[in-house]
Order: sequence, then C-alpha cells, then structure tokens
Amino acid sequence: MNDGLGYLALFSEIGLVLLVTTLAGVAAGYWLDQRLGTLPIFVLVGFFAGAGTGAVGIYRLITRFLKRFE
Repeated sequence: MNDGLGYLALFSEIGLVLLVTTLAGVAAGYWLDQRLGTLPIFVLVGFFAGAGTGAVGIYRLITRFLKRFE
C-alpha cells in the first residue's frame, strides 16, 4: 500500500474510533440520566469513559501501525 494512503487510513480510523466511542458513552449516559432523572451526571461520566476508551483504542492502533516499520 502507498504510504500516503496508509497514513490517511490511520488518521481516518483514529477519528472514527474517537468519535464512535465518545458518542456511545454520551448516548449511554444520556439514556441512564433519562431513566434516573440525574441529567447531566451520567452524560459526563459517559463522555469521559468513552473518550478514555477511545484513547486506549487509538494507542493500540498506533502501536500496531508502528510495528509494521520495525
């Protein structure tokens, strides 16, 4: 694969991982807040949990990508 396309794929995947995990956390937190009437507590918890999960996913993506060059 062309290196330029490889980097484009990596950056696209990084953006998608962060977006999907953060939105999933916010959506789960919003659903829980609606059930319990505690808005915005679980939305914030879900946001940070989703962003943290996304950061771990991004770390794994980058380390896997960099192993190709060793």
